[in-house]
Amino acid sequence: MKSNTDQGLFFYDLNLEIHDQKVEILQGLRQKQKAISAKYFYDQKGSELFEAITCLPEYYPTRTEVALLKQHQADILHAVGQDSVLVEYGSGASIKIRLLLDALKPKSYVPLDISKDFLYESAIELKRLFPWLEIHATCLDYFQEAKLPTSLPKGLKKVGFFPGSSLGNFAPQQAANFLKQVRQSLGFGANFIIGLDLVKSESILNDAYNDSQGITAEFNLNILNHLNAIGQGSFNLDHFEHHAFYNAAEQRIEMHLVSLFDQVVSLFHERLSFKQGEHIVTEYSYKFTQEGFAEFAKQAGFEVNNVWTDEGKNFAIFCLEGV
Repeated sequence: MKSNTDQGLFFYDLNLEIHDQKVEILQGLRQKQKAISAKYFYDQKGSELFEAITCLPEYYPTRTEVALLKQHQADILHAVGQDSVLVEYGSGASIKIRLLLDALKPKSYVPLDISKDFLYESAIELKRLFPWLEIHATCLDYFQEAKLPTSLPKGLKKVGFFPGSSLGNFAPQQAANFLKQVRQSLGFGANFIIGLDLVKSESILNDAYNDSQGITAEFNLNILNHLNAIGQGSFNLDHFEHHAFYNAAEQRIEMHLVSLFDQVVSLFHERLSFKQGEHIVTEYSYKFTQEGFAEFAKQAGFEVNNVWTDEGKNFAIFCLEGV
């Protein structure tokens, strides 16, 4: 579905049907280790809570990445050039995309996101801030297929943007598949600008996902509200608690929801049992080394052109090129 909501602003809804979501969610919750895909964090409230998380004092990734983008705007422009089609995986009206739009002045901007309402509102706000910009806002599940609208301008270089270390939410094989899909859709010679959280002190990582205000816990629990809305569910958020920790062996943060007692929940008119202490995995957030990611990207058809890091080497922005 496509709608022209204003001159130069287009909206496409390519999202999963409810039936497909039902299959995916119930499969995850029937596994021996119950799991919910991290993409279901991002209903309207979840997207707003995540924006709040990015402002927390414990949560360093966003402010570090923003500082790097500000510092290296000219370097990024030199690396990728102007007049491109800029594709953002996981959209937002945040300062990060505004900095990149200011620097690159693309012909078209293609935000991709699973949260329809948040995507629409972000696109409206960015159109107000950048009235010269043609925006093709596309609602889809880029976790499964990073496809682009077919009506984009032809013959222009594509530049991908994937900030926030969101690649870390994929399991390694999923991350490899995603990078290969991106390489295929952006094409030979295209650039991919990706922000990644680097391996560091466990205490810094644990604090970032267990903030003193409890906003990350609220964000984690809100995924159950989203499932309730999708599948007419009966999850009670007071019956679960947030649990997050760094798994050093796997180089990842893990976020879980823990059942506080034996309980039965209805979802999609089916009954799901949870034992006291049983965990639902809601997110893995893998951390990277510069050398390890360069090799990983190479296997997907990308070469590292530039890397920008902060002084403490907590976070890195990579500029890749499709080869």
